[in-house]
Amino acid sequence: MKRLFYIFLVLFTSIPILAQNKPDYSKIDLMLIRGDYKSAVDTCSQILASDSLNSEVYFKQGLAYQNLIMEDKSLDCFIKAATISPDNNNYNFTLAKSYFNKGKTNKAKPLLLKLCASDSLSWPYAYYLTGIYMLEGKYKESIKIYYRFYKKDYNNYMYADKIGFAYLRNGDFDFAIDMFERSLKLNPRNTNAIKNLAYLYAGIVSADSAVKLLTKGIEIDSTDMDLYARRAAINFKRNNFKKALPDYLTLLNSGDSSVLNLKRTGIGYAKFLKPKEAVFYLLKAYKADTTDLETISVLAQNCVQIRDKNSAIFYYKKLLTMLDPYETQIGLNYILLAEVLKSDDRNAEAIEAYVKSQKYRSDTGILMIIANLYDEKLKDGSKAIRYYEMYLNRIKNSKNEYDSDYTESVKKRIESLKKQNVR
Repeated sequence: MKRLFYIFLVLFTSIPILAQNKPDYSKIDLMLIRGDYKSAVDTCSQILASDSLNSEVYFKQGLAYQNLIMEDKSLDCFIKAATISPDNNNYNFTLAKSYFNKGKTNKAKPLLLKLCASDSLSWPYAYYLTGIYMLEGKYKESIKIYYRFYKKDYNNYMYADKIGFAYLRNGDFDFAIDMFERSLKLNPRNTNAIKNLAYLYAGIVSADSAVKLLTKGIEIDSTDMDLYARRAAINFKRNNFKKALPDYLTLLNSGDSSVLNLKRTGIGYAKFLKPKEAVFYLLKAYKADTTDLETISVLAQNCVQIRDKNSAIFYYKKLLTMLDPYETQIGLNYILLAEVLKSDDRNAEAIEAYVKSQKYRSDTGILMIIANLYDEKLKDGSKAIRYYEMYLNRIKNSKNEYDSDYTESVKKRIESLKKQNVR
């Protein structure tokens, strides 16, 4: 009986193979549709155990792994499917998308170039390829592809948006404005175009135009917090704290308690002479970021206003401690700038940079360099004498030891210059 059963089983399983060229994998498709991804993976594995060159099954298994959020296994399956069937555009495109989403654009790009060559009017292919071009800074290449689709459908505002953004990134602001304005004519409720146009208007046309446009956007979609953030930033930059403050409060009420929003809300209240409210928000900003110099400075000032002297003293001391290394760096960079100017024989500018460096640090040797420049390069004896004498006074009061012979030579040079000035 068992033998008969096995024979029946062999015959039964052989019939589909004999009856049709392509196996039926509808059960796997049904599992994928129902969300039974683990069963789909297991079923695919069973088939692949005896048919390791089945690209279709690898592809379906990749889809199942993808839905199980097992990206590495999913990618491996898509690679195998595309390798076995290199002319299958569906497999190649899915693999390209997987590479793209994992940030492996160098592997996605060749696949997408091949796909676009096979079908230059496939928007999905073009979408991902232009995405890579945009990441690479190849904006002109993106624009060419976008225009290919835009010329086929001038009423599609999405293509106008894409072209406008590529122009924006390429620094072609007038062309970008033109495309975003076209986009808005096609779809007056397109908040994406509104945001980009406002950005361009703020920098090129006028801040007022940008604010009006963003206000229009908020009327269209009052839930889009990015519109409030952009309008707030423009008004804050213009020192229009009265208009910026309500927007920052809206952002905070929406749950966006970023350091920037907290800080600017606090500064807004400070400008309105409401120190108590200012301190409330500035303290929150300070707790989130204890290294922000502007926050600490305004916080100290407003602690004074509410007569919290101990806190004011604490924040002022902290601020001064934080500023100290910055001053050292400023002084050093003035010296480095002066050295470059001196090497270029721009001696007057070099002296100016050396002098500025001494506001942040005290270098006895710099005084001698300045004196030498006035003496040898600019032939200004009186100023040379002044800096030579400053050098001598500095070393006289210093605990460090200096070469006495060199000191004597400086004194002799001063005497010589004084005699020349008398003449």
